[in-house]
Amino acid sequence: MSAWVLPDHIADVLPSEARHIEELRRGLLDTARSYGYELVMPPLLEHLDSLLTGTGEALDLQTFKLVDQLSGRSLGLRADTTQQVARIDAHLLNRRGVTRLCYCGPVMHTRPDRPHATREPLQFGAEIYGHAGIEADIEAVQLSLECLRSANVQDISVDLADVRIVSSLLAGLPVGLQALSRVHAALAAKDASELACLTKDFPAASRDGLMALLQLYGDAAVLDEAEKRLQPNAGMRQALSDLRTIAARIQGARVTFDLADLRGYSYYSGARFAVYAQGASDALVRGGRYDEVGAVFGRNRPAVGFSLLDVKQLVSVVSPRPLRAAIRAPWGETDDVHIAIAALRQQGETVVCMLPGHGSEVDEFHCDRELVHMGGRWVVRAI
Repeated sequence: MSAWVLPDHIADVLPSEARHIEELRRGLLDTARSYGYELVMPPLLEHLDSLLTGTGEALDLQTFKLVDQLSGRSLGLRADTTQQVARIDAHLLNRRGVTRLCYCGPVMHTRPDRPHATREPLQFGAEIYGHAGIEADIEAVQLSLECLRSANVQDISVDLADVRIVSSLLAGLPVGLQALSRVHAALAAKDASELACLTKDFPAASRDGLMALLQLYGDAAVLDEAEKRLQPNAGMRQALSDLRTIAARIQGARVTFDLADLRGYSYYSGARFAVYAQGASDALVRGGRYDEVGAVFGRNRPAVGFSLLDVKQLVSVVSPRPLRAAIRAPWGETDDVHIAIAALRQQGETVVCMLPGHGSEVDEFHCDRELVHMGGRWVVRAI
């Protein structure tokens, strides 16, 4: 095997795609900033106990682990950034009021999280801390949609769920973590036979409610059907009401519901959402409420947010962007040509100098003009 062959599901990003990804990243961060979100940059590497405490088995299995040669402690390469931002909010900022934070950086996965995915996604996300009201949930959904629109993503749909619905059906049952994980997996996979087997010893109301969830997906009529079939308690009624409120505030996207969908990390505590788009094989965005995420850092306060799972993936679902217009210039040794080139660059122009004996092999710029010496001065003319 060649020494320069990369590991499976790891790839270089070449100029055309890299330019597009960087432009998308800038657009996403600018959109978040327009909503008042402040940029943070957590480290890629962190102590394992800080990185994984309270995150659940799914994230643990996705995390690369190594030993720090300086301290001997176990370290992890982050597989998700949400926990790190919660740590920043709790320990470094420690503000009393609402805090809005955003981030964009690579994460590492031990295995691809879906077919054909990279193990080095570029994750963008935004988090709101300090507000327990549904307004924060609505803002998170709205911002995620605005971010996708800024990237020119077309044909967007939003799927809503709420973990409190399943939690209400399981409340008070002596179910271990492993069995609970299997129930969640069966619900997500719509596996009726597996779910029936797992819940055969559950009380009838819980068993029947969980089985009913397998059919509770579709348009807004699902919420009315849930109230009829699930015998909701106060917590479940609040969850259904919140889903209605969030859906009513979504504009420019189709809205569906899947009350059995529990995919994602275990720290979600309320309403959840996933955003899909034409050309994407899986969700582009996942998010929701995770009020308990800061508890392990000693500061348990309300939190809502979302992650655009891989900015790189956006390139495959949006239209290619045109090449940047550029000016071709000679490689000159005189001061006047240097001054002319510098002035053009200060004006925001891209100027590509032709090195002696070589033509231009630039793929990422369209040289539609050239700098030429005419009438005793340097001028730009169309090619």
